[in-house]
Amino acid sequence: MTDHRRPPHAVSRLRTERLARSVKPFLARGGIKGERCPGCRLVPSHCLCALRPEVPTQAGMCLLMADIEPLKPSNTGWLIADVVQRTFAFGWARTEVDPALLALLADPQWQPYVVFPGEFVAPERLVHEVSTTDANKRPLFILLDATWPEARKMFRKSPYLDGLPVLSLQPGHLSNYRLRRSRRGDHFCTAEVAALCLELAGEARAADVLGAYLDVFTSRYLSAKLSQTTPPDDEAHRRWQDLQAEPA
Repeated sequence: MTDHRRPPHAVSRLRTERLARSVKPFLARGGIKGERCPGCRLVPSHCLCALRPEVPTQAGMCLLMADIEPLKPSNTGWLIADVVQRTFAFGWARTEVDPALLALLADPQWQPYVVFPGEFVAPERLVHEVSTTDANKRPLFILLDATWPEARKMFRKSPYLDGLPVLSLQPGHLSNYRLRRSRRGDHFCTAEVAALCLELAGEARAADVLGAYLDVFTSRYLSAKLSQTTPPDDEAHRRWQDLQAEPA
């Protein structure tokens, strides 16, 4: 386990920048009220910071985040940045693009993949596996962190993504995410998508840690929302403890 007092990661910095531009306070709908830990966004009594992991990976994550996603306490892109050190985060806008994002996509050390459902993509752009033929290029997974309608808009209106291969995931299970509702069980939250990408890239340990970390976050978030004590002996926490006991 690593020291939780690490410098702010990419999503945390993006949240700070977004708050600085706000003309009024952001009020999350439902969920937890009152004071929150700045490190994990949970109430202090349910703080997750002491469990914050970091797993070495070759793969990187690039989060393109819809306007208010960094502000949402339930956003799971934050958890990805907790686990995967090489996580980059950018706010998305239709009329402009961050030069740093363009520089990242052009960096020769990375092989970018836009992660998006194949049913909406021209067949010639689709891939279903992560290439490992070039040892000098590491996979960089571009995740559109937004509601489904927003993500479709982002995909259509981001011309700088048009020349990149699109990775279409084919998971063999349904989503377990419980903090936001979706009418479709095959709509995964961003952290679940990231875990699937890590697994495809051969980063099984990181995928398992991220999945377990998401479950513990969900357990604590819902417990706080219901004014319940943190359940350290529930299934999510037992899985987390078992995973930490395994050799890396």
